Amino acid sequence: MSHSFGTQPAPRRTPLSPEEKVRAEMNFSPLVAEQLLANGRFRVSADTPEMVEMFQGVARRVGDMLGRPVVSYANGRYIVITFGQEEAPVLTG
Repeated sequence: MSHSFGTQPAPRRTPLSPEEKVRAEMNFSPLVAEQLLANGRFRVSADTPEMVEMFQGVARRVGDMLGRPVVSYANGRYIVITFGQEEAPVLTG
């Protein structure tokens, strides 16, 4: 396959195996939790549906680890993971 001068073929990405996905979620979770506690948010490039799904799994794990609501927002280029709003306490009469 030939390419015009100055153009590069798009890289081919190999999908993560189920084991790799689980390992990635486990390994990224402490880093994301640390960044949330220090900065209140974590942003990373996530330009494929697979990466968005993986980091959404990380967000769920971090929420469980910290015992706080954690949300993620993706726009096709990045995913941002941040703390969600905690439920307001219920007043009883």
